[in-house]
Amino acid sequence: MNTEHGEKKSFWLSPSGIALVVFLAAAGYFLWTEHRAHVVGFLPYTFLLLCVGMHFFMHGSHGGHGAHKHGDKGDDDGR
Repeated sequence: MNTEHGEKKSFWLSPSGIALVVFLAAAGYFLWTEHRAHVVGFLPYTFLLLCVGMHFFMHGSHGGHGAHKHGDKGDDDGR
């Protein structure tokens, strides 16, 4: 080996890593070509699911719609 003691060669540059990348690229290509109609038909539902998911997960920091307190210093109405 041409590597110094203690230096590790990257997995992605090894023959096994290159073979894995080629295999994953071929599998991705064939999955896309064979299932394109199913994926494109599901896109509107994916958009709706993303909207609902964002609504639930983005409210985690302030507790939801009912957790707003009126009269705090941070209110926008100037109280």
